[in-house]
Amino acid sequence: MIDTPKVVSRHRLHQILETGTSDDVPSVVCDVVIVVMILLNVAAFLLGSVASIYETHGSFLDSFEAFSIIFFTIEYLLRLWACVEHPPLRELPSWKARLKFALHPLQIIDLIAVLPFYLGSLVGADLRLLRVLRLFRFFKIIRYSPAMQVIAKVFYKESRALFATLMIMLALLLFAATGMNYIEGEVQPETFGDIPSAMWWALATLTTVGYGDAVPVTTLGKLWSSLFMVFGLGMFALPIGIISTGFAQEINRREFVINWNMVARVPLFNKLEASQVAEIMGLLHSQRFPKDIVIVEKGKEATGMYFIVSGNVELHNGTDSVIIEPGAFFGEAGLLSDGGYNVTAKALTNCHLLQLDRDDFEYLLHKNKDMNHHIREVATARMSGEWDVEE
Repeated sequence: MIDTPKVVSRHRLHQILETGTSDDVPSVVCDVVIVVMILLNVAAFLLGSVASIYETHGSFLDSFEAFSIIFFTIEYLLRLWACVEHPPLRELPSWKARLKFALHPLQIIDLIAVLPFYLGSLVGADLRLLRVLRLFRFFKIIRYSPAMQVIAKVFYKESRALFATLMIMLALLLFAATGMNYIEGEVQPETFGDIPSAMWWALATLTTVGYGDAVPVTTLGKLWSSLFMVFGLGMFALPIGIISTGFAQEINRREFVINWNMVARVPLFNKLEASQVAEIMGLLHSQRFPKDIVIVEKGKEATGMYFIVSGNVELHNGTDSVIIEPGAFFGEAGLLSDGGYNVTAKALTNCHLLQLDRDDFEYLLHKNKDMNHHIREVATARMSGEWDVEE
C-alpha cells in the first residue's frame, strides 16, 4: 500500500514537532523558533506590566500578543493534527487518539497558554485576571528541557509521599494554631482570637520565616512556639529530601538506560551476558568529538582504546587510511604493544565515542578470554596492513 502525500506530510510534521533529533535540521530550527517565541512572550508580559513602557510601546506589545496567539494556536492545532502518527496512538481511531493526546499535561499547558484570549473574546469582557495565564507559555519550555521533564516526572512519581508530608504539615499547622489560640487568645484577641487568625502565625513559625507581625507574649506561648519551630525544621526538610532522592534516582535510571543502549550498539559486546554488560558500563567513559578533530595521534602515548557509538572516524597509519563506522573500535594496538598509537584517528563527523582506559582495558581482557582473543586478532591484522578485518 502506497502512503498518500497527506499521510507522509503528517508523519514528517510529527517528526519535526515531536521526535526530531539533533541531526534533523528542520526539527532543530522549529525547536529554536518556538523556544525564542516563549522567551519573548515572557519578556513582553513582564514589560507590559510597567506602566511607563506600556504607555510608550503598548501598541507594539498588543500586536506582538496577537501574533503570539496566532503562532501558538497554529502550533497547538498542528500538534493535534499530527499526533495520530505517534506510535502508541496509531491503533486508536483518529478522534480518540487526538482526545487522548489533548489530555496530556503538556498539551493542556499549550491550551491554557492561548485560552485567555479566546475566553475574553467569547465573554465580551476584559478578563484581566485570566491574563496571568499567559505565563503558562513559559511552562511550554518543559517540552524542550530534558532536565525539567525529569523534575516533573520526579514530582509525579513521588506524589504520594509528598501528599503524605503535606497532610502531616497541615496537621502540625492546625495543632500549632489551635494551641496558640487557647494560650494567647485572651491576651492578644486581635492576633490569636480565633484559629484561622492564629494559622498565619503558625505558618510563619513552622516555615521558620518569622515575620514578627504576630508573636507570643506569655511564657507558655513562647514555649509552644519553640516546640513548633523545631518541628518545622524537620517537617519542611522532609519533602526536600524526598524530591532530591527521587531526582537522584531518576538521573541514575536515565544514565543507566542511555549507557546500556550505547554499549549494546558495539558488536563486540553483543554476545555478553547482562551482568557482563553492566560491569563494562562502569568501565567506559562517554566522550564527544566535533568534526575534523584529531582524537589520537600516531606515536603519542596510548592511554586508552575507543568504541564508536555514532559518527565516522578515519584511521591513517602514514601510508594507508580507512574509514570506520559505528560499532568499530581503534587504539587497541597501542595498548597491546605497550607503546604509542600506531595510527592517527580523525573525526570525519561529529562523533560519540566510549573510551576504555589502559588499566580497565587490561582488566577487561583478563576477565573475558573471547574478547581478548578477538581484540588481539584485529590488532594483529591491522598492524600487518589488513585494514578491512571484520570487527
